[in-house]
Amino acid sequence: MTFNILRVVRLSIAPLAIAAGSLQGQMPPLKTAKPPLHAKHWLAITGKPLSATAGAMTFQKGGNAVDAACAMLAAGTTMWDVLSWGGETQALIYNPHTKKVIGINALGVAPSGATVAFYKSKGYRFPPEYGPLAAVTPGTPGGLMTMLAEYGKLSLKDILEPAIQMADGYPMEAQTANSIETNKKWIKQWKYSPAIFLTHAGQAREAPEAGEIFVQKDLAVTLRKLVEAEQNALASGKSRKEAIYTAYDRFYRGDIAQELVRGVQEDGGLITMQDLANWKVRIEEPVSTTYKGIEVYKLPFWQQGPVMLQALNILENADLKAMGYNSPRYMHAIYQSMSLAFADRDFYYGDPYFPPAEPVKGLLSKDYAKTRYAQINWTRNDSTIKPGDPYPFQGGANPFAAVLAKWTVRGAVAGMPKSGQQDKPPAGADSGTTAPILQSAAADSAFKEAFYAGTTSIEAADEEGWVVSVTPSGGWVPAVIAGHTGVGLSQRAQAFATDPQDGPFNVIEPGKHPRVTLTPTMALKDGIPYISFAVQGGDSQDQNLLQFFLNVVEFGMTVQQAVEAPNINSFQMRSTFAQHESRPGEMLIATSTSDSVRKELERMGYKLQFQKLTSGPINAILFDRAHGSMWGGSSNHGEDYGIAW
Repeated sequence: MTFNILRVVRLSIAPLAIAAGSLQGQMPPLKTAKPPLHAKHWLAITGKPLSATAGAMTFQKGGNAVDAACAMLAAGTTMWDVLSWGGETQALIYNPHTKKVIGINALGVAPSGATVAFYKSKGYRFPPEYGPLAAVTPGTPGGLMTMLAEYGKLSLKDILEPAIQMADGYPMEAQTANSIETNKKWIKQWKYSPAIFLTHAGQAREAPEAGEIFVQKDLAVTLRKLVEAEQNALASGKSRKEAIYTAYDRFYRGDIAQELVRGVQEDGGLITMQDLANWKVRIEEPVSTTYKGIEVYKLPFWQQGPVMLQALNILENADLKAMGYNSPRYMHAIYQSMSLAFADRDFYYGDPYFPPAEPVKGLLSKDYAKTRYAQINWTRNDSTIKPGDPYPFQGGANPFAAVLAKWTVRGAVAGMPKSGQQDKPPAGADSGTTAPILQSAAADSAFKEAFYAGTTSIEAADEEGWVVSVTPSGGWVPAVIAGHTGVGLSQRAQAFATDPQDGPFNVIEPGKHPRVTLTPTMALKDGIPYISFAVQGGDSQDQNLLQFFLNVVEFGMTVQQAVEAPNINSFQMRSTFAQHESRPGEMLIATSTSDSVRKELERMGYKLQFQKLTSGPINAILFDRAHGSMWGGSSNHGEDYGIAW
């Protein structure tokens, strides 16, 4: 095999040319906390060490990067790495034979009973944060099997082998064990969840302990049923692809589906057999833009990824390198461009398979970006940034002009519960509430936890040229277990609105995809892969990915330096989760930020918060043209881990 894709771009590892001085920029550490990964044959990086091992095992079996990504996905969902088998999967795949980037949309949809009228009759302003009424149809099983059937080499049996071993029992890590204990009051509300999660029911600590062997008998049976369906199909003479799709049908139309629906409905959920049978994985053409000649790809507007493309279009009008890495002016430029792009996300992004069509051409127009760039106030934060109107940039009229005219930046709504059990505003409050609300420490903690609601990320590449970037999620702890399937349901319906004033393209309808935060990324240079990268962390994802990309492209960082380098985070956009709250002007910065930079940011109107590590965690692969090798990077916090060969 030849390593065609690695002749991409010469990697500069010279000392970073960043301006020094109190306000001109700060030098990120040249020495990294974790070493970069170097690979000639393959790279596997994901959110948990055991999942990365599953990817390495798959490469050793002769699998390609798609096979390895699927094995890591299967292992991660089995480990409850902030997602489960009932969640959703989003991916970008570079096919070296067609030299094209492919999009995989394996996001579930609202079930047939999930109407605006239904949720409003229950008193919900937004669908609930947790529980059976937060569930959309499972997407990850279908996404995994579609990627494997269409682009992999190995059998489903090969891919699921590590996951089945783990379902039979694996030593649980502290992060998941403690999450179960923290959320046990939620878990106890549903019929089948306690038996899975609360292995020490009735004791002071009811969750598993770190290192305890965690057994999921029902899930192991479900996974073995998928393998059984595949193997029987192969024995009957069906092709590899046909056999995998036979397993797919067993999950969505067969006995697994029947038990899943029975269990969901017993807990009060809405998913039906018809909902599962009608749902399908969509293989899509990604959207893209160029930044200084580099092609950057994201999935379409049913997820937030295009905000990074919009922000790059805006920032292309500035001389970022001259500003200096993490100088006050650079941080301000990043914050304002993100505020402009995220304001558009909050208004215009939604399911492109439901009318009216999102204004894709206008939103990604370079001319539209110039008009947005011209709106930046370079002296102070603009806490009133609203969505723009991209329709003139594609020769059309805005169908929601009246809603846009009334749109305002919204802070927290007084009296709204954080649980999502009754998400309706108090009397007199509306979606345009802007009055400042004093937040308790508990409310602030709940907001931040929801804002950064976790997922995981998967990066894989091989010497044949396959590259995969995945951001799967959904069904995290606490999750409703669907009957005796062992499958935890997604909570993704919480991202929907029930009122056009909260996002006219994202109002819930049966069969509709919710707008989600999940955002794999791929960049090409000279038409072949340059960087593949993704991150976990809710609404912070494209913020961190934007800055990672600029760290490499503008400031010459190595991939490991770039994933560890301090980033800023904004909370000015409307949160995708819980109360969909916005906190204009709040900025998270690293505790290493100098006093002079802090004072200048405060003078510009920012309300600063501090954290030691602010980089993600980001996982990335960079292709080194000069040496015919790959560089892998994984941030220096969290449990993300990579293996290379």
